[in-house]
Amino acid sequence: MNANAPAATSVILGDAPLSVGDVVSVARHNARVEIPAAVLARVAESRRIIEDLAGDTRPHYGVSTGFGALAKVQIPVEKRQQLQRSLIRSHAAGTGPEVEREVVRALMLLRINTLASGRTGVRPEVVESYVAILNAGITPVVHEYGSLGCSGDLSPLAHCALTLMGEGFVRIGQDPHQAPIPAAEALATAGIAPLVLAEKEGLALINGTDGMLGMLCLALHDLTTLLHTADVAAAASVEALTGTDAVFAADLQTLRPHPGQAAAAANMRAVLAGSNLIQRPREGEFTRVQDAYSLRCSPQVHGAARDTADHAARVAAIELRSAVDNPVVTLDGRVESNGNFHGAPVAYVLDFLAIAVADLASISERRTDRFLDVSRNHGLPPFLAADAGLDSGLMIAQYTAAGIVSELKRLAAPASVDSIPSSAMQEDHVSMGWHAGRKLRRAIDGLSRVLAIELLASTRALDFRAQDHEAGSPAASTAAVHALFRTRIPAPDTDEFLSPSIAAAHELVATGSVLDVVEAQLGAPLA
Repeated sequence: MNANAPAATSVILGDAPLSVGDVVSVARHNARVEIPAAVLARVAESRRIIEDLAGDTRPHYGVSTGFGALAKVQIPVEKRQQLQRSLIRSHAAGTGPEVEREVVRALMLLRINTLASGRTGVRPEVVESYVAILNAGITPVVHEYGSLGCSGDLSPLAHCALTLMGEGFVRIGQDPHQAPIPAAEALATAGIAPLVLAEKEGLALINGTDGMLGMLCLALHDLTTLLHTADVAAAASVEALTGTDAVFAADLQTLRPHPGQAAAAANMRAVLAGSNLIQRPREGEFTRVQDAYSLRCSPQVHGAARDTADHAARVAAIELRSAVDNPVVTLDGRVESNGNFHGAPVAYVLDFLAIAVADLASISERRTDRFLDVSRNHGLPPFLAADAGLDSGLMIAQYTAAGIVSELKRLAAPASVDSIPSSAMQEDHVSMGWHAGRKLRRAIDGLSRVLAIELLASTRALDFRAQDHEAGSPAASTAAVHALFRTRIPAPDTDEFLSPSIAAAHELVATGSVLDVVEAQLGAPLA
């Protein structure tokens, strides 16, 4: 998974499993979605099975009955369209702040992907209309609160289904300051006819883990860049603190052969290659015996986070080739109730990632703190201030990082261990996966800011090292990062407004610019 790979301009559904990159291309970069004719034919075939059941005198869940705890209530034929409308309207019960456009688009794509599987029993026109809405850049207004992650992300998906019916509110384009407009108006402008939902279709539109899976895909994409950037930041700190890279030797990693640890250590060796600031053992000369844990154990911590992300990516890959609905049309034509909508597999890894993200930020902040303390920074001025006493340097930047880390520790408390029964005890165990995804997004943003502050400190430290002509020169990779920072952030001088410098550093981290200049210098991608 290459986070810096160019986004696809179109994504074809139904013939092959979606990838994380496909989700990002549609959610963030407005790639068009295409549905081959053969896929629509498969959808039509399963629809015929549902229509046969609709005329059966026996009750069939989701086709001729109510929902959830009301599944025992048989609905007469003449009221079934109203049943579908009522389902969507009642389940579109979200409240709170609006969810980000990219999350809603990811959710929509993933629901379309399941509809296109032919396992849900909807008509082809439902799939085609949903695709048309997505391709037209129409984004339903979805709210922060409403999902328990079981049966899937009911409320967020219901707000999207409401748009298909020409009801509710949507946004057009990407301007977050533009007021929402009625869905009926947006559909009319785009030439899309609202749908009147038939049997089973309302349930098929809302019964999935698409919101939490969409947030997992976006998180995995962002973490690919941040995990590599964390390796760069740690290496830069080791160097600017005149630590040693001996502990990153490949043979030491093989003694504890976790793949993530080996990759992180290899990245740090590559970044530090050619550095004259690093302390290396020399015969007959006393050098520092050991660096602090935040420096020496960086590959172990970063590697554990990387392995956690790899596990989460495996879960995402399975989900991306899954058809989540209840009831579902099986390959041999049966219509069966099931529990595949439960969000536990996704919720767990969302929570695992929040723990890993908090620890990555925690060790990064500890490295930042070492730069500011004269008893630990090996010859640098207090707080990296140009005129210590008169100036405070990066004193409060460390406060900012510490505050973020404290927040990330709170966000690491798992959502998936909680369950609040609902639907008159029919849905008596829920995953809370949607909320696990919401807090992970906030955590990833925090990690990018903490890493930015660490790099702000290490690049500033290099300026002071350069004033000591006997100190040696940095590695080419860290020099490239320093040069990048100096295009946006001034060299240390008397204290100035610090927040813009932190914002600039954050942008260089979050956009992948730091990683890009390092890989360009190395002539190869990091591991």
